[in-house]
Amino acid sequence: MSSTSDASTAMGAAYSIPHSSTPTLYFGYGSNLWQHQMSLRCPSSTYVGIGRLPGYKWIIHERGYANVVEIFSSSSDNHTLDTSDEVYGLLYTLQPSDEARLDINEGVPHAYTKEYLPIEIWPSDDPRAKIEVSETVPEKGEALVYIDRLRVKESTPKKEYVVRMNHGIDDALAAGVPERYVEGVMRAFIPAGKERKEGGETKRVAEEQAGAFVDGR
Repeated sequence: MSSTSDASTAMGAAYSIPHSSTPTLYFGYGSNLWQHQMSLRCPSSTYVGIGRLPGYKWIIHERGYANVVEIFSSSSDNHTLDTSDEVYGLLYTLQPSDEARLDINEGVPHAYTKEYLPIEIWPSDDPRAKIEVSETVPEKGEALVYIDRLRVKESTPKKEYVVRMNHGIDDALAAGVPERYVEGVMRAFIPAGKERKEGGETKRVAEEQAGAFVDGR
């Protein structure tokens, strides 16, 4: 694993704002943790490390998919962010054509909208290497996040989504996303092992949705 201050600073500076000729730094926190799914949806995308989004919590919302919900403290009339809440995800660079494909898969602007949010970055140039996030100080940057600010209530995931999420969780853990985060946050919604137990129609739908998402399945 390669991780340097210069690399991470350059990542935040070069990829935070989308331009026609510049890759976008994208923060994936749901089923796009599954790198195989990302390779199908965005063939030119490149995994570049782990990100952490402070001030948000991870949930499954009313549509049955992952969302991040901004957390505010009630201790002040000015609503300051409670930074004890955080969301981990994987970072990818997107070429404009892949970003356009991802917009379709994410249902922009009706299911999710696009925001560029400040994140903490642990860069890596080796997708096979595990990042020790507890042993290195993250750099600061900005990334594209798909977010639904209208549907923010906790709910239950769709069956096929559980299958895809478990593949994503496997990849997230292998990359270095802390196990305590997976067990304490994601497992409240996503039961373990469903990708191996589910078969037949559910597995088939999950595989099809990984390549080309169709809402309502």
